Amino acid sequence: MHETRNCHVLESVIEQSQRAAFRNGPNNMNRFFVAAISFLLAIAGVEASEPRPYAMPRTEVAPITDSETGRRYALFVKLPEGYADDAGARYPVIYTTDALWHMDMLSGATEYLMPNAILVGISWQTDLGAENAHASRFRDYTVLAFANPDIQARYQGGQAAQHLNFIRNDVFEFIDDHYRTKPGARTYFGYSLGGQFGAYALFAAPDAFNTYVLGSPALSERSLAYLAALEAEKAPAQGDPDVNVFVSIGELETDEMRITEEFMSLLQRRRQTGIALTGLEIIADSDHGAAFPETAIRGVKWLSKLNAE
Repeated sequence: MHETRNCHVLESVIEQSQRAAFRNGPNNMNRFFVAAISFLLAIAGVEASEPRPYAMPRTEVAPITDSETGRRYALFVKLPEGYADDAGARYPVIYTTDALWHMDMLSGATEYLMPNAILVGISWQTDLGAENAHASRFRDYTVLAFANPDIQARYQGGQAAQHLNFIRNDVFEFIDDHYRTKPGARTYFGYSLGGQFGAYALFAAPDAFNTYVLGSPALSERSLAYLAALEAEKAPAQGDPDVNVFVSIGELETDEMRITEEFMSLLQRRRQTGIALTGLEIIADSDHGAAFPETAIRGVKWLSKLNAE
């Protein structure tokens, strides 16, 4: 169809060129003809070119392996604009799990609200095959094995501790070695199961990150009881961790509201020991899916204000 349309346009150009020859002489006609043909060839080249995948600006993808398990992952690293211009500048880092789902939204939010941040997305395990692309999140982000034996056999849940070790031992080392990171300025952003993982990191090793943004954390009675026991066990030896925590939930997540409020009560017990906590942020008129975009924006806005203090 494009070729037929171009042929008609070309015929029209030739006719106009021929008429110009009679009015202005052959030299002007030749110039007109050459310019017209060049223009049409350029159009044909654009129309014939294949669509290309979109690449997020200033973003690099680095493969990385869990040094303990051999599992393969990828890091999506977006650098601030002007990163290459000042070799002495260092930047806060926002880490997020579920990278393929979160990078676009967090990229837009940081571009406007916190443009000086390095954004690091940690992928799901990359060597499980396309059919199981996100299966590893049910293993890596959960604190307990699944009660259903069939589900547990498929997903091997309850390995949040191993994933936190991977992030602390391998991911942090890679990012700090390859990029100009600012000491004491690590943030974790997790949503849903990623929020459960962040809650685990907060109680197991609160100094892993300096700030936590936990959106609609996917918690059950069992996982909350586990976190409460973990907090009671770990807190006496942790001193006063200097961390800030942001927690949100959608207004329409009625089934999850009570347990999220109980999680907030658990966090409240640590307020006197170094954990600074926002009130529970309610995302109006939003269920679990709809609450995510505003959680990203509110969380980054809150983080930006903390970094400005």
